Amino acid sequence: MQEILPGIYHWTTFHEGIQEDVHSYYITAIAPAVLIDPRVPSEGLGWFEGHPLPQHIYLTNRHHYRHSDQFAKAFGATVWCHQKGLHEFTKGQEVKPFQHGDVLPGGVLALAVGVLCPEETALYLPCVGGILAIGDAIIRQNEHLDFVPNPLLGDNPQAVKDGLRQVFRRHLEREFDHLLFAHGAPWIGGAKAALRQFLEG
Repeated sequence: MQEILPGIYHWTTFHEGIQEDVHSYYITAIAPAVLIDPRVPSEGLGWFEGHPLPQHIYLTNRHHYRHSDQFAKAFGATVWCHQKGLHEFTKGQEVKPFQHGDVLPGGVLALAVGVLCPEETALYLPCVGGILAIGDAIIRQNEHLDFVPNPLLGDNPQAVKDGLRQVFRRHLEREFDHLLFAHGAPWIGGAKAALRQFLEG
């Protein structure tokens, strides 16, 4: 568990289902505290005691429920996903719907991505210089941004990539300096310029 910006915590865990590390976030720079695409960190749920308890959990898409049920049970947190992804969840997984364009608790803005799947969402947090949190739409590999591999992009990968570029060009209108990725290390400082360069390339 690492505090990468004031009130912004990041950690990685190994996801057995996809056989790779994935990234989760805990945000106390806004109130109430929230989680994004969380898995339980190696420190366990006890780490959060003594910190502002997360009251909301935001999923960038339906596939990122991960360990949300454990956080919900431990802290009474509400899990949120775009309404078009709710069919994924069982009766035991209580998930509250949002729409693209909604302002969620803590002032988090749910931005439309779609393209990959109807509920794909980027989360905009207007704190510590501005943050854009991205699920599966764009990933980070070392010092480079990329899309997920072509076999995961359907029958027409180029069309999907073009659609994602168009969507994120619109999101460049927001003020942000940092990117948080579900797949790849966070990009702290200068992230908007890096995203613009990737989209233009």
